[in-house]
Amino acid sequence: MNKKVLVLDIDGTLTNSNKEITPATRRALLAIQQMGHIVVLASGRPTGGLRMITGELDFPRYGGYIISYNGACVTHTGTGEAVFKNALPDYVAAWMHAYALDHDLGMCSYVGNELICGTRVDRYLERETQLNRFERRMVDSFEPYMRTDLYKVLLTAQPTRAEEHEKRLARRFMGRLSVYRSEPFFIEVMARGVSKADAIAGLLERLGLEREDTIACGDGLNDLSMIRYAGLGVAMGNAQRAVKDAADIVTLSNDEDGLVPVIEKYILGAQ
Repeated sequence: MNKKVLVLDIDGTLTNSNKEITPATRRALLAIQQMGHIVVLASGRPTGGLRMITGELDFPRYGGYIISYNGACVTHTGTGEAVFKNALPDYVAAWMHAYALDHDLGMCSYVGNELICGTRVDRYLERETQLNRFERRMVDSFEPYMRTDLYKVLLTAQPTRAEEHEKRLARRFMGRLSVYRSEPFFIEVMARGVSKADAIAGLLERLGLEREDTIACGDGLNDLSMIRYAGLGVAMGNAQRAVKDAADIVTLSNDEDGLVPVIEKYILGAQ
């Protein structure tokens, strides 16, 4: 059997508009895992924020992987081992905490299934807590976390202010950190060079497989790197135009079980 690695974005790709994995998509993913193929979830969410989905797809049983924080960490769900890491430099969380306090921004990072929060909890931090179903730990300082692998700092503000601070921080840390907005009110601060493509490359090296063995499916701009990198890049029918232009093929939308024909033709049909 030619083992395949199927890498899936979550929102708009794996899940439909109701944020659900449909029965047809779940059956197809379970079937290829039972055959020995590898399924990988690739998301901007923290690792712990994906535990409900990995359980639904029986990842711990079949040894599926999670690419979290948009590529900063790759975790084997069976063992919990981080097999690839691109963590933030030690100084970043403490520096961003001080910056957030100086400019009245929300600020947090992530450890395990906890949101580590060093500022007042605005509605955006509340949203992030609920989205990931995390506990929230309030701290006065990030100095105790300087030797902990932190993969993302999240700053929050009303969209106009978030745009202003995103630009300011991106200029200040150009070439040293990755700074961008994932939502109008979210500023994400990551290590330099973090991408889903780099994470896939690190995983393939660990598995002893080639990029030609990978199929990557997505719909958003943060999926572009992995769609361009994979042996087969797939854009969902609901994908943004730039993603469709970069992909090798365009499938049906996430509300039409668009992953199923990809699995049937390029994995099951290739046996």
